[in-house]
Amino acid sequence: MARSVYLTSVGSGGGKSTVALGLAELLSRQVERIGAFRPLVRGHGPDPILALLSDRYRIELPLADLSGTTYAEATALVADGRREELVSGIVERYREVERRCPAVVVVGSDFADGGDGAGPRELAFNARLATEFGSVVVPVIDGFGQEPAAIAAAARGAYHDLEDLGATVLAVIANRVPGQMTLPELPVPTYAIPEVPTVSAPTVAEVAAALGATLLAGDDDALTRDVLDYVVGAAHVPTLLDHLTDGALVIMPGDRDDLLVATSAAHVAGQVSVAGLVLTLGEQPDPRAMRLVEGLKPGLAVLSVTSDSYDTVAASSRIEGRPSADNPRKVEAALGAFERCVDTDDLARRLRVSRSERVTPLMFEYDLIDRARTRRRHLVLPEGAEERILRATEILLRRGVADITLLGRPDDIARRTRELGIDIAGAQIVDPVTSEWRDEFATTYARLRAHRGITVELAHDIVAQPNYFGTLMVQTGHADGMVSGATHTTAATIRPAFEIIRNVPGVSVASSVFFMLLADRVLVYGDCAVNPDPDAAQLADIAISSADTAARFGIEPRVAMLSYSTGSSGAGADVEKVAAATKLVRERRPDLLVEGPIQYDAAIDPAVAATKLPGSEVAGRATVFIFPDLNTGNNTYKAVQRSAGAVAVGPVMQGLRRPVNDLSRGATVPDIVNTVAITAIQAAASEESS
Repeated sequence: MARSVYLTSVGSGGGKSTVALGLAELLSRQVERIGAFRPLVRGHGPDPILALLSDRYRIELPLADLSGTTYAEATALVADGRREELVSGIVERYREVERRCPAVVVVGSDFADGGDGAGPRELAFNARLATEFGSVVVPVIDGFGQEPAAIAAAARGAYHDLEDLGATVLAVIANRVPGQMTLPELPVPTYAIPEVPTVSAPTVAEVAAALGATLLAGDDDALTRDVLDYVVGAAHVPTLLDHLTDGALVIMPGDRDDLLVATSAAHVAGQVSVAGLVLTLGEQPDPRAMRLVEGLKPGLAVLSVTSDSYDTVAASSRIEGRPSADNPRKVEAALGAFERCVDTDDLARRLRVSRSERVTPLMFEYDLIDRARTRRRHLVLPEGAEERILRATEILLRRGVADITLLGRPDDIARRTRELGIDIAGAQIVDPVTSEWRDEFATTYARLRAHRGITVELAHDIVAQPNYFGTLMVQTGHADGMVSGATHTTAATIRPAFEIIRNVPGVSVASSVFFMLLADRVLVYGDCAVNPDPDAAQLADIAISSADTAARFGIEPRVAMLSYSTGSSGAGADVEKVAAATKLVRERRPDLLVEGPIQYDAAIDPAVAATKLPGSEVAGRATVFIFPDLNTGNNTYKAVQRSAGAVAVGPVMQGLRRPVNDLSRGATVPDIVNTVAITAIQAAASEESS
């Protein structure tokens, strides 16, 4: 059983960042924590791949501990005939990381670029280290600019060369290949990942740094745009407009105010979505032109450089982007490409890393994405023009988590995407006001609410509201689930669901849970958002629904029915309600481990449990905490969230026939991504059980 996977390039380049990310993501779903290691690093500044892996996967070891030695030190040792000393030193450094991490991603050395035989020697060096580490090896072929026949030959050669060197090859991956080529069959799996411009393209910020440019206008969002092309502006305005392309960095003399204004106007008008503007020769634009550009609010960076257009283009074209912790959009694009082209389930089986019995926060978060992606569903997001929703949509589409429909006016959503420089081309956009479904939905809603005096005419106005329209999309099968609440209240989000979708038969009350991602575990809290004061029967329903939700997401349910009293130590109506609810749960679901009444400390702390409730299978080990009322639950989850630094994912609705979930109005982009993934998983489970 390998505890590490070793990536090695075959020739210079290789695009190892994308493959390292993909393998780290795969391992992070199986073990509590992963490590990263590089045998050789440059030595000037943090290694970019190590910095990325350390940040994304929360590796607690210092960056300096994640590498063997520098290229300069290695060269000196080899020149002195001390190769074995070099190898043993690197192995010793690696073992320190391995001792503290159940699985490690090793990113091999970067090949020397030259024809002096360095390539074969370096491949042998990496194969030797992989053997010493006990790692399986994944050779990575750089397909950028190569013909398919050359890539195929390199893949065959890499496999046989590594086998001859005694390495155990897990798979062969060619990255940045042209089109949708297929690699030759080998005794191990082979995968080809096509070139993804948004991964390898530099950002405006990276170009600005390389050119030593001065920022004249634009914010942080403008600097994160991807540069997919370069256009030099020197002709008249009509000619320039004919040559503008999406994602182009437009380079023009600093005194061409006409081109500056025309390009900004074309961008704002939606004729083209450029990446930014570079003004050359150190010439400053007329202040009146700059005021006009700023008034247009194009959301573009305007840079100034002292070089001429020719030298600026030449220098810019040499800049290559890479995924980094500072640019999560590239990270998501790289992971999306890896997961689309690599059979991650098969690769995980071949790695045979022992899966942790405990679900950690990182495992939980990344497993959500993987499970949603493998059973992809269609979700509707009613707040279509909200920035966080748009950014989350880009990530969801790039990772293949779900198919997305955004509700809102298409012109408004298109304008916001241009301003933000994001790509949501795969999303469907529907305006509830003008949709062809509006009449159908009005008829459906009027029928469902006829007992409340709702007419078709009144329903026609109600269903134009985004949350009602989105809920009716779910009810009528146009979508599998809905997520809302980034700008709407909880009541505005879930009221349509209660009116239209309604409860699962046999469940008296819909409720909610929060997944509480603590530092070392994931707990389930219910109900902290919906039911103010449930009676004993409703509390039992909440407990059973919460246990089923926990199990659905890989958390073994051990249910604690919380009270201010443990066992029979206290009395009162509130304690009796919890005791009655606990009895109902045991009668209805004898398969569940449940304890109650029980205090929170006895439910979570083994030492307290041993004193207050010895012998209990739940006390001290609870994973699902059921609060007696909304006041207690809501305050507790917020106290734990703020005091313990926990991440609260939810509220996740349960007990509805189809999934509708609410977001906190303070939800971050990752919160939205997680909630959409949860909703997609619920939708798949709902279909399987129906």
